[in-house]
Amino acid sequence: MRRAAKLLTLSLALVLAVSALAACAQPTAPAATTAPTKAPAAAATTPAGGVAALSKEYKMSMATGGTAGTYYPYGGAIAGLWGKNLKGVTVTVEATGGSVENMRRLASKEVELAFTQNDIADYAYKGTEMFKDNKVTNFRSLAALYPEVLQWVVTPDIKSVADLKGKAFVVGAAGSGTEVNTRQVLESNGMSYKDLGKVLNLSFAEAATAMKDRQVQGFAVTGGVPTAAITDAAASTSIALLPIDGDFAKNTLDKNRFMVSAKIPANSYKGQTTDVNTVAVLSTLVVREDLDNDLVYWLTKTLFDKQAELAAAHAKGKELSKDTAIKGLTVPLHPGAEKYYKEIGLIK
Repeated sequence: MRRAAKLLTLSLALVLAVSALAACAQPTAPAATTAPTKAPAAAATTPAGGVAALSKEYKMSMATGGTAGTYYPYGGAIAGLWGKNLKGVTVTVEATGGSVENMRRLASKEVELAFTQNDIADYAYKGTEMFKDNKVTNFRSLAALYPEVLQWVVTPDIKSVADLKGKAFVVGAAGSGTEVNTRQVLESNGMSYKDLGKVLNLSFAEAATAMKDRQVQGFAVTGGVPTAAITDAAASTSIALLPIDGDFAKNTLDKNRFMVSAKIPANSYKGQTTDVNTVAVLSTLVVREDLDNDLVYWLTKTLFDKQAELAAAHAKGKELSKDTAIKGLTVPLHPGAEKYYKEIGLIK
């Protein structure tokens, strides 16, 4: 009996000791009235992997250009960049007829994003040139991507724009951006098609052939450097690139605010041993105005923060720069893009 009593006493002591230890180790429970803090619904964060997590998924389409041009593959590179770095964002790239068609696709809400020349965007937004009867205003600017340079190819005896008087000149395909740009340069400097000896509307390839066959004394190109048609012409005939500089450039820039100064680097084409000063419009990325501000902010930020990745994916990515991101843009910025540019001090 005494032995049993001692065992009972020892067991009770052990139970009390364990209970005391458990009580000391248990943390104090939070008050029942404490509610968890809810994150802002539209906020996006960047986890350790560098991929921004938006508040919902976005599936969008981007209008570019022909599969053999620059817009389509470059658009694919940008779409890939966003898909890699923005969780929940998927952009499908669509091949199109280019800038003018892309504006009309935005107007009909067939796409959310589009490549276009900034001058074409200006015409659409203001209802001028080819958009006189179908003004497009439901889009905003995101960024300027790279220059589309005005390259005027001429025979070596033509030294200035004024020397084009009386000459047979290809001004660009009818209704094209090149044709409009050619007319703008001439009109800004008190000239018109009437001053030319003969005006032809041909594609770049057709113009190069006409130049090689000596049917014309020059042709205009608005496009990236180098352009295949000019390379083709230079390979089999003697050509020169006509400078658009001095007062000709100043007058052009003063009257066409979407144009910027540009340079065709030496050796871009056979026989071209020096830089050639000229002017340019800009390849730009535009978006529908109804896209979420936070989405467009992250699209813009990712485009520039990951520029090195973009440059590795497409050569034109090397020309993307924060310094020229809003240069020459006459269509208002999307608020999401504007927020990013204010953040980096590009605008106040």
